Amino acid sequence: MIYGYARVSTEGQTLEAQVETLTAAGAEKVFQEKISGAKAERPQFQRMLKAVEAGDTVLVTRLDRLARSTRDLLNTLDAIGKAGASFRSLSDAWADTTTPHGRLMLTVLGGLAEFERELIHARTSEGRARAVAKGKRMGRPPKLTPYQREEVRQ
Repeated sequence: MIYGYARVSTEGQTLEAQVETLTAAGAEKVFQEKISGAKAERPQFQRMLKAVEAGDTVLVTRLDRLARSTRDLLNTLDAIGKAGASFRSLSDAWADTTTPHGRLMLTVLGGLAEFERELIHARTSEGRARAVAKGKRMGRPPKLTPYQREEVRQ
């Protein structure tokens, strides 16, 4: 089964062009919604992910219709892959897990994202260690004033 996913951000926009493109490309069922991509809760998107089974393909017109960030894209593709399905973007030829080249590109993209996460973790850890070495207290500020703390100790 080929599932299409069409999304527009505002009520004033129309899904018509996306639905036509997806059905012309072979989508047998198109999940549609008018909701901002910034929202994590997209009911039709979740329904599509639950419907996808091994051997299915998820089809979108453009990547920005599916995900709001690289991390979000990789998480979505992981969920689709775990279901045993493949993914294809009509406008982004490199984002196609049905071909070896597409899988390679997405693997490289995933590796870069993981590398970036590790760099961020290393930088924040180093910064935290430098701050502690300079005497900076980490964590939330104390709720009790010095006077109140002294009263508690007595």
